[in-house]
Amino acid sequence: MLYIGIDLGTSAIKLLLMDQEGKICNIVSKEYPLYFPHPGWSEQNPYDWYGQMVAGIRELTADCDRSAVAGISFGGQMHGLVVLDEQDQVIRPAILWNDGRTEKETDYLNEVIGKKELSRYTANIAFAGFTAPKILWMKANEPENFARISKIMLPKDYLAYRLSGTFCTDYSDASGMLLLDVEHKCWSQEMLRICGIQESQLPKLYESYEAVGTLKAEEAAQLGLPETVKIIAGAGDNAAAAVGTGTVGDGKCNISLGTSGTIFISSRSFRVDENNALHSFAHADGNYHLMGCMLSAASCNKWWMDEILRTTDYAREQEKIRKLGENPVFYLPYLMGERSPHNDPRARATFTGMTMDTTREDMTQAVLEGVAFGLRDSLEVARSLGIPIERTKICGGGAKSPLWKTIIANVLNLKVDVIESEEGPGYGGAILAAVGCGEYESVEAAAEKLVKVTGTVEPDPELAAKYEKQYQKFRKIYPALKDVFGMLTED
Repeated sequence: MLYIGIDLGTSAIKLLLMDQEGKICNIVSKEYPLYFPHPGWSEQNPYDWYGQMVAGIRELTADCDRSAVAGISFGGQMHGLVVLDEQDQVIRPAILWNDGRTEKETDYLNEVIGKKELSRYTANIAFAGFTAPKILWMKANEPENFARISKIMLPKDYLAYRLSGTFCTDYSDASGMLLLDVEHKCWSQEMLRICGIQESQLPKLYESYEAVGTLKAEEAAQLGLPETVKIIAGAGDNAAAAVGTGTVGDGKCNISLGTSGTIFISSRSFRVDENNALHSFAHADGNYHLMGCMLSAASCNKWWMDEILRTTDYAREQEKIRKLGENPVFYLPYLMGERSPHNDPRARATFTGMTMDTTREDMTQAVLEGVAFGLRDSLEVARSLGIPIERTKICGGGAKSPLWKTIIANVLNLKVDVIESEEGPGYGGAILAAVGCGEYESVEAAAEKLVKVTGTVEPDPELAAKYEKQYQKFRKIYPALKDVFGMLTED
């Protein structure tokens, strides 16, 4: 049998076709626009997602036996607000995870409702990118649109709805809305009251590996697939990537270097850190996880290469970097503000420490190191909880860089396991589809069989010691500039 995993990303939708043995048969990617209608805002049109998904599935399956496709599942960008009216028409463009417009609403939730109360209701505090602050923003700024809302959903769930007709979400993705009681896996009635919405406007909750329905007849005809194809709930992109890297069960770690950057720690038990610096979410394997999320990771390198250096030859720019652990230049990777652990939408990216001797290579190296230092910030929170972490998997576009993997291994002082497939959310989505169709008895069983480690980047004790000193310098820069960032972003 064949299984389709759909990775609904911020810049493109990536579709992956996998057989029952875990072999990737085909991969197709389709891009769509990203809109910035105001500074700090970030939106997309859900119709673009759907159109590119349809075109992508048709291309993905063009040369295979389409009757063998058994299931479709998802790994999707999290936190985005998609709203439909009673006629199932999209009311406004989706407000994305990296949108920073909700500072006022986030402050209201954290300061007026209170972080302790939010943590009690949802296991998390408010971050500017979460869904609940977006709902409050829409209520205050677009009351006519707010009054038209019939359905509130997350980006990947819009695709599942179009394919199956089932209004659904999964626990891992719903965890990032600030509407879910994560510990008890149900909608928080207190949060619904605070946001002024009804439970009927929210989707039915599923485990990530559960089937929510089958292809609607018209969708099956359009795609050339059987109506028997099961639609599996899927997961938020980071939980799906964790499945795709075998980061399931207890005490395992994965780093994702995509548009955003995450450090993801799986756990069989529910836990919350004292300051809610890490997200405490449900996992796609039916358990839980802690996650630190940077809003800009590989996107920092893309910005530096594309917009500043005006080059597409990323590898060549890294070739001359030699003096690891000795760079006098530091980079704060806060192009879109920052989430974990600072929760500061006003934070901005900076280069610090430049002199007349600073080279192009120094600054390129600083960008790579700044992202690694940012990930280390979240790792330190996990370590403060007594979680012993000695190694991590890695995935995402940035994971294709040998240099970046070396930097991460030494900055975090972890063994970095490289896996055979670095497709992350798409591969995880395909695995969830296989589990949902009964190919494997559990997500853990599937990951154990399908995910293969092909090599390990070991930290070098001498280099790790150098980076320890560098990190201690890095971690002092943001606190020193925090008030400056606030001044710079004042209206």
